[in-house]
Amino acid sequence: MSAFSENLKICRKRLQRSQEVVAVQCGMSSMSYRRYESGEREPTLSKLCVLADYFGITLDQLAGREPLPFKAD
Repeated sequence: MSAFSENLKICRKRLQRSQEVVAVQCGMSSMSYRRYESGEREPTLSKLCVLADYFGITLDQLAGREPLPFKAD
């Protein structure tokens, strides 16, 4: 699993949201979101920006280039 996929999962679980809820609130299909989180696919830059904004983190943090601003549970 990539750092991006792992960080996506950590951020979602921190907010205690389901994959479906995050997908709908970010304007994507739940299947697309599941594939991003499992590492099967990578989102476009515009979707990455939406996800980073949704979770309140930077693109570098989401991609794993910088540490997340909180501890993983």
